[in-house]
Amino acid sequence: MEKHRGFPGRLAGTDFQFTIRRANKDGATPLSERVRYPDRRPPDKRADAGFMRALWEQFGDEPFVRGNLDAGRLSWLFGREVIPAEDPFDPASYDALLRIDMNVARVTFAEVIG
Repeated sequence: MEKHRGFPGRLAGTDFQFTIRRANKDGATPLSERVRYPDRRPPDKRADAGFMRALWEQFGDEPFVRGNLDAGRLSWLFGREVIPAEDPFDPASYDALLRIDMNVARVTFAEVIG
């Protein structure tokens, strides 16, 4: 499992986790597309924006390896702002390649990606 050096471990001042410390011995938790309802709590929305900001600052529009990025946090963006960068895509692999869909990310997180 690739560890993304310099990537924040969590949203500052909160318990919203962005990375994991070590690989799961049973394999990576599969990524799945989670529904973001409009009435989500403001702290959850801030966590999504903070995670997107960290992804943008670390990787930009280049493909990146899933590595030690938290599956739960990544799943809130997966299928919309973060999409597979390879075909076939294995959602349960630490080596899976992802990328930011710039068109969607600019609309959803305009304050992060200008």
